[in-house]
Amino acid sequence: QVQLVESGGRSVQTGDSLRLSCAVSGRNYITYTMGWFRQAPGKEREFVAAITWGADPYYSEAVKGRFTITRDNGRNTVDLQMNNLDPEDTAVYYCAAKTSMVVVEPARLRAEEIYDYWGQGTRVTVSS
Repeated sequence: QVQLVESGGRSVQTGDSLRLSCAVSGRNYITYTMGWFRQAPGKEREFVAAITWGADPYYSEAVKGRFTITRDNGRNTVDLQMNNLDPEDTAVYYCAAKTSMVVVEPARLRAEEIYDYWGQGTRVTVSS
């Protein structure tokens, strides 16, 4: 069983930075592909970023250039550094783990169904 616990969400102002972290329990964390998704009020959950077990990062167009995903295989964590935040970034942010080592095309990293485990989410509110 793999457990994911997100932290770091809070209320900030437009232009601020925030760092989210996800702690992952799992014996084979180094082999997991990790993703961050978010769900804004009244909207469907959407892909934000992913990082493969080889540490290749991928981003949605909405956050590219502002957000950075990193992983620490020694601490079993994946972080999301968010800069220049905008009210449009207000959402609950979820961490997800893809435990299969089957390689998928980068476009598939956006698909929720490839991820096996999910955290409970951490709320980010950006005020203007």
